[in-house]
Amino acid sequence: MDLTGCGSKGKKKDKMVSEGGSAMAGKDDIVIVSAVRTPFSRFDTAMADIPSIDLGVMVMREVIRRVGVRPEEVDEVDYGSCIPAEIALETDVPARQATLLAGFPPENLSLTLDRACCSSLTTLRLGLLAIRAGEARIVMSVGSENMPRTPHLAPGLRKGTRLGHIRLIDCLFELGYTAKGFNPVARDAGEVALEYGVTREMQDAWALRSHRLSAQAYAEGRLRVGEELMAVEIPQKRGGPAVIERDKSFRETSMEALAKLEPIYGSPTVTAGNAPPISAGASAVLCMTRAEAERRGLEPLATVLCAVATAAPPREIAQIPAYTIRKALERTGMTIDAMDLIEINEAFAAMPLVSTKILAEGDEGRWKALQEKTNVNGGAIAIGHPVGASAGRIAMTLAYELRRRGGGIGVAAICGGLAQGEAVIVKA
Repeated sequence: MDLTGCGSKGKKKDKMVSEGGSAMAGKDDIVIVSAVRTPFSRFDTAMADIPSIDLGVMVMREVIRRVGVRPEEVDEVDYGSCIPAEIALETDVPARQATLLAGFPPENLSLTLDRACCSSLTTLRLGLLAIRAGEARIVMSVGSENMPRTPHLAPGLRKGTRLGHIRLIDCLFELGYTAKGFNPVARDAGEVALEYGVTREMQDAWALRSHRLSAQAYAEGRLRVGEELMAVEIPQKRGGPAVIERDKSFRETSMEALAKLEPIYGSPTVTAGNAPPISAGASAVLCMTRAEAERRGLEPLATVLCAVATAAPPREIAQIPAYTIRKALERTGMTIDAMDLIEINEAFAAMPLVSTKILAEGDEGRWKALQEKTNVNGGAIAIGHPVGASAGRIAMTLAYELRRRGGGIGVAAICGGLAQGEAVIVKA
């Protein structure tokens, strides 16, 4: 039995989806009625001091406030966060803590989930399953992360040290997964990129494109508070609060400046310039059936046509967005060319470049066309990548941009550590 709404090998959706990519509305369709995120902040900005649980509380309150849903009406909160060392500063169970702190009743169900960068799309998929199974009417998908707040750890200190130095472990550095003998993800992505003919220069050019498109999106009002973004107020010792209304990772740069940067983690191509910064932020998406939305007089932001997950050998992390998109397309009976827009998270520039090349199936013209409709408002390199929150971010960025253009169908996909994948197809 298919509970995601994707259908079985496209059979279910074949009848619903035309060659033009439009879908017939059904009362049982699962729709996104509200989606919001904080600005994404980098290492040296004020948001870096806010606990990830508190960031989660902010978006949880805002996502229901916008559509007049009461906390007690939300049946389930699925919460993605994947740096437990930062969470541990407030002990554990961030989902439970956040729901209570946000004013949700003690009877509210919540789940904390770690699927690396995929986490907040995994929570969305779990919410869809809960609705399809009849276990919930209204579900909230949350992702929250404060990477700059991650502490250093002192292993063995609890037992005491009689003599010698105390060794500190940087948990952020170990996000390269080297502690257990895996290759750093930057190395794998860079090596695979070269195997696909995606050069260092191409990756730097994509990074520059990300910054320019993000700056343009802000200048033209496509990224603004009230849609995808909410304002974050930070109390100050003197005067009123500092108000953050935009992402803080944008960099004025050039191909010349990017070319001077040294590769990181032993990668042949990945640098700090064609990778996103260490980030803080949170995202939340609220879903229900179309019938429930109509009963409440709510206009859906988008209809979720399909949500899927994949995994592959760890070295294939740059390819995994393509694999996951292919799976979603097969489930719905659609093609990549039918997608009006594509979002692929810029864990590194290698990911959208390699994945769109795979999806183009060796056709250079088609590859260029796919690139042009991918991350049209910039991506994580310019916006930021607070890992647990990013998957929700790309889904809502896609939905808002489709609606802004008058509707259409798009796919959002993300890779997660050691080659995990999530993708969602939405119609606005």
